[in-house]
Amino acid sequence: MSDTQTAVFLLVEASTGSCPVLECWFVQEKAGRGGGLTGATTQEKSLLHVQTDAQSHDAASQKTPADINPDRVYFVTDPAATLCHHSLNPPRGSIKKPQCEINPFLPQPSTLTWVASLTDSALSPIYLEAEWFSSAFQGLNEQLGISTITRAPTGSKEHNVILSVTSKTLSVKSRLGEPVLLDCGFWTDPSSPLSGSGFAVEWRYQFRGNGRVVVAYDGKRDRLADTQEEGATLDFEGLHEKGNASLILQEAKVRHSGTYICSVYLPYLLAQVALDLEIVEPPSLSIHPSPLPLAVPGQTLNILCEASGFAPLSLDLSWEFKGADGKSRPLGSGSVTGHRQTWDGTYSQSTRLELDTSKLDLGTGGEITCMAVHPGGTRRASATLNVIGFSTPSIEDSMAMVGVALVLYGLIKFVSWTFSSSGSDETDQQDKVNLLF
Repeated sequence: MSDTQTAVFLLVEASTGSCPVLECWFVQEKAGRGGGLTGATTQEKSLLHVQTDAQSHDAASQKTPADINPDRVYFVTDPAATLCHHSLNPPRGSIKKPQCEINPFLPQPSTLTWVASLTDSALSPIYLEAEWFSSAFQGLNEQLGISTITRAPTGSKEHNVILSVTSKTLSVKSRLGEPVLLDCGFWTDPSSPLSGSGFAVEWRYQFRGNGRVVVAYDGKRDRLADTQEEGATLDFEGLHEKGNASLILQEAKVRHSGTYICSVYLPYLLAQVALDLEIVEPPSLSIHPSPLPLAVPGQTLNILCEASGFAPLSLDLSWEFKGADGKSRPLGSGSVTGHRQTWDGTYSQSTRLELDTSKLDLGTGGEITCMAVHPGGTRRASATLNVIGFSTPSIEDSMAMVGVALVLYGLIKFVSWTFSSSGSDETDQQDKVNLLF
């Protein structure tokens, strides 16, 4: 065996060896009497043995756990190795497991304007006469989301991935005004007759029951739908060359927060992944009046702190005071107002602090700080407070006053002694003169 052959063999062995055995839930609607569907669903434990090469599957050597029906053990071939991502293959004995669900899938044409061209022949190929399944996977810590459409010959447990849609950004946070990239990529099996008949991509937005199409593209006709939202686009070159269906939002706005669904269509097939985008903008703080007026003992000051331009709503406002000694103490949350929404979708809120200098030991003053705790970060705004007419001296001031008193006392004693000595000398001289006369 040559060095090149050895390298290829080792690469394939490492690739296939890293593919996981996935525990999944097989979910399907329960059939009622007469063959109709009741709407109720059943779920069973199932097992997926994933490999990149169909020849690597060895069903005879696989042991089925006692709690899994052997009919629910499947062997999945994924040439793109999408399902071999490390987030789907946790260490042995790990408590956290990736999420996985399998559902029967019925291939059918779509009536959407940007998808209908994929099945304009109105003829269902014989290729569709098989068993089809739709599977959804979520990696550990939401590192990866995958949706696959697999095909198995009727009665077989060997599935081939025909279409897979992947996202590495299941949860995205962005600041206002920044460009946002919502990752979505797809792969199609080149050996499938469906992969050469074109594709379509749709991005749909949903939030609190409301939805809209953000952008839709007919890849077969190279045509964008008229529903395209302003500021949203795709990388069309990467879409055709690499299957890069990522959505680009040129400038994040508050209204962009919500769930985005990336759907990829092949003729009769559909796979989609959902992503969450949250616009997080911390507040700007301002204190009024600024600067704070001089305060005297017994006076009550009203100080207002306004938080503006933040999203989402969650915000905790509070006050604190830092004295000349450097120690901080909380002053509570004050009187907090309700939220107000501005034209750009951001919010504002304020808190009013009534500072009673007769009840609080503020000394000669210090620093008043308004603090806002928000998902986007903690923000602070401070103002200097000066208290005049303060009567109780500090220890340093008291010691200085004692020193000054001692110096004054000594000076007075010295002057008194000097005058006393001078007066005594003058009296002696006068007595001597009187004796001479």
